[in-house]
Amino acid sequence: MQPTITIPKDWDYPRYTFGQRTQQGIIVSLEYYTKDSFLAERYGSGWRYSVTPHKNSEELLHYHQEQIQPLSQAELSAQIITEIDAHQQ
Repeated sequence: MQPTITIPKDWDYPRYTFGQRTQQGIIVSLEYYTKDSFLAERYGSGWRYSVTPHKNSEELLHYHQEQIQPLSQAELSAQIITEIDAHQQ
């Protein structure tokens, strides 16, 4: 059975998913700040993503949904091929 995440009806759906590779790194968590919350006043409402620059990094960076840049197909393929080559050596 697949795990299921339920998103309340009054929230927008996230644009990006767990484990997705982006220009900023790999998404490791998401949070939603509702419009009437303290955190939304401070950081803006909507989805915020925690991203690690690469899979072996302990650094965790936080971005609002509009700050995330997806990888192109060519960039994604290049990253995956590089990782496969590194594992094969």
